[in-house]
Amino acid sequence: MPNITVNLPQDSYAIAIAPDSLKQLGSQMKQLNLGNKVLVISNPEIFAHYGETCLNSLKEAGFDTYTHLIPAGESHKHLQSIQAVYDVAQANHLERSSTFVALGGGVIGDMTGFAAATWLRGVNFVQVPTSLLSIVDASVGGKTGVNHPQGKNLIGAFYQPKLVAIDPNLLQTLPLKEFRAGMAEVIKYGVIWDADLFTKLEQHNQLDSLEHVGSNLLETIVTRSCQAKAEVVGQDEKEAGLRAILNYGHTIGHAVESLTHYQQFVHGEAVAIGMVAAGKIAVEMNLWTQAAADRQNALIIKAGLPTEIPQQLAIADILETIKSDKKVSAGKVRFILPTAIGKVIITDQVTPEIITQALGSKL
Repeated sequence: MPNITVNLPQDSYAIAIAPDSLKQLGSQMKQLNLGNKVLVISNPEIFAHYGETCLNSLKEAGFDTYTHLIPAGESHKHLQSIQAVYDVAQANHLERSSTFVALGGGVIGDMTGFAAATWLRGVNFVQVPTSLLSIVDASVGGKTGVNHPQGKNLIGAFYQPKLVAIDPNLLQTLPLKEFRAGMAEVIKYGVIWDADLFTKLEQHNQLDSLEHVGSNLLETIVTRSCQAKAEVVGQDEKEAGLRAILNYGHTIGHAVESLTHYQQFVHGEAVAIGMVAAGKIAVEMNLWTQAAADRQNALIIKAGLPTEIPQQLAIADILETIKSDKKVSAGKVRFILPTAIGKVIITDQVTPEIITQALGSKL
């Protein structure tokens, strides 16, 4: 698999993709001339699988290693968890030249990046994603943060990693639910950016497990998704315009996550629901066709993902929740809506009435 470069005005970096490459993490990092101290942040489940390999690689390359584990799950993505990281960094005298390594999925990556951005006003940061969602989306682009009780990722910073080291073999221990969640972000790239990727997904019979996807399509999924993310971020690092399209499905998806207290859905599942909702809104506004929406929804179903807003959630509560979304500008919510497979627009013309009409019967 090829390396991909995220080209930025400052702080460009590589996405290094290679099977069984976790064993080479230390040598990859050594080439970047980072400081000697490395704090590996993970969760207990991931660390039990890959912690020893990760630490051995770093030690063999001459790094002094420390570890900190955060319990798995979105419910731990808050400032108290970041405080615990700071405590470990302070106790072990990590310096500005030190590096925080995120060994985990999107939650661990977001928290580690935010801790790295804010400890000593910024230390080195390396992403080692272990879930499909973090491989194709969360680990690339420098968005870091934690949740506020009133909304997802309201506290955060743009902070780019020095390296994204992707070992697709780490997906072999990924729970089925998490694999499917990652497929939501892959489908997203097909809708917003890469119509050819969308078609390749359509040509595959089943997308609901690593086994069904297979190695050839997995390579296509990883490389094309990372390339899409790199291209978008390279044009708009801090979401001044174009990068907002990466939030397709996230506006209502985040509301669903928040209103279900991050207990009912993992992130990718909520994004899948949000994409179906955005598709309905786009059809309601005559921006794209029902046939195109049906193609999107068929892929989401083929990936084993949910498509319906839970019955217990009221439309009024969804409308109220999206008002506090990060994408609100001048009091208006910005929606990402598709106009064709591979093309979307950013609009603040989605009124509460349109949302209610589109989602009135849920999905």
